[in-house]
Amino acid sequence: MTNIQLQKINAQQKLSTTPYLGLVCITSDQEVRFRTITRTRYLKLSLQQREDTLRELYQHNLQCLNGALSFCQKQNIRLYRMTSALFPLSDMEDEIGANILEEMSADLGKIGQIAQTLGIRMVLHPDQFVVLSSESSEVVETSIKILARHARTLDLLGLPQSPWALMNIHGGKSQRAEKLVKVISELPPGIKNRLTLENDEYSYNANDILAVCQQANIPMVFDAHHHICYEKLDTYNHPSVESALLAARETWLNPDWQLVHISNGDSGFNDRKHSHLITAMPDAYYQAPWIEVEAKHKEKAIAHLQNWWLIQNN
Repeated sequence: MTNIQLQKINAQQKLSTTPYLGLVCITSDQEVRFRTITRTRYLKLSLQQREDTLRELYQHNLQCLNGALSFCQKQNIRLYRMTSALFPLSDMEDEIGANILEEMSADLGKIGQIAQTLGIRMVLHPDQFVVLSSESSEVVETSIKILARHARTLDLLGLPQSPWALMNIHGGKSQRAEKLVKVISELPPGIKNRLTLENDEYSYNANDILAVCQQANIPMVFDAHHHICYEKLDTYNHPSVESALLAARETWLNPDWQLVHISNGDSGFNDRKHSHLITAMPDAYYQAPWIEVEAKHKEKAIAHLQNWWLIQNN
């Protein structure tokens, strides 16, 4: 995606102050579903069987990704978080999956072009095993390898090496901020230029991850629910929520690209488990350009927000 094309998207967004809501990976019904394969099953296959299995699986998942974009377009959803398991085992040592993706580069490029045409922003949230702050050098090395594989997939999709097509992770091991900054500073551009960090409710609160992002010169993704859980707050409208949102915005070179997360507690306001729908939103989030909706009912939760919360902003 060229700078001119991104500027056009920014110009379109500035015509409206309504935040864009994002779908996370799948739909609550069966319309958007991806297939996978376990490492254990994969290793039992012959080399030819591995190749045949992954090629068929990747083609299936690529078609599903195309379907996900069509679904988002129909539902007026402008942000889509791809599953981190889109192309499972593509980082295996045998490089069979990686080679297949290279062979499929033209097909992946077409999907990226479709997203661009539809004006749908595509982002990624690598799994919990990516821990750049780990005390284990092996874990850090594996984490970088996983990020590199994801970054290559984004390249094949034709997505820019910028936070527009971000890869968002958590801080990981607590009390390791200095190590985290060092590792990030040494990442290759294809990874670092897309990397964002998110506050969590265990190890790195909003202020902690903000400091890391400022030192590492990467954007911060603010999560209001993680924040209220960590700080044990009883409302999303606590002054610290808006303060953290605005502080996070300062880490984005392009503030119009700022992305935040929202979820609600399942059994109570401070419950860490996600609820089915979003029934409480921070007032400050009317200022957020892009919001990923992390709720069990997926597109139903987005529709619910479109029907009550966004209407209040019009």
